[in-house]
Amino acid sequence: MTCPVPKEQQPLNEYIELKEAFFYRWARLTRSQYLQVLFKMWLGFAIVFAPVAMSIQSPSRHLWQFVCVDSIGGAVGLILPVLLMLSGWGHVKQRLNSAKIFYEESGWYDGQTWEKPQADLEKDRLLVSYEINPIMGRLQKTVLGIVIFLASTGIFLATL
Repeated sequence: MTCPVPKEQQPLNEYIELKEAFFYRWARLTRSQYLQVLFKMWLGFAIVFAPVAMSIQSPSRHLWQFVCVDSIGGAVGLILPVLLMLSGWGHVKQRLNSAKIFYEESGWYDGQTWEKPQADLEKDRLLVSYEINPIMGRLQKTVLGIVIFLASTGIFLATL
């Protein structure tokens, strides 16, 4: 039986497109490359947030408070792209894991549902287990790390 789902809406093709996309492929980098990208993004957000941090704490009079406020701004900025990556990978994971695929033939008004053959479902679920679950775990750990960083920096700032 041929798949009636348009090529661009087939879960496997969505996965291939996502893993090759500039932004989403960062989650697949080696650990050191991934951490470098996160650090550079955090630093970029911290630099952009620095003027706001300066208006909250003067770096010349309260250097550590300024550093904490700026670090919090960078971390809040960093959590947004990580959540976006988590959302994108989660969507593809859900589509691959699902036995039934909803698709649109020509627009939002004519949606259909297609049930995957058992062999395709098993292949897709293996892909999820070996490729996507580690990425999802990495992104979830990243979000948890950012939240812990925010909490500890906030506590440190409160003690200053």
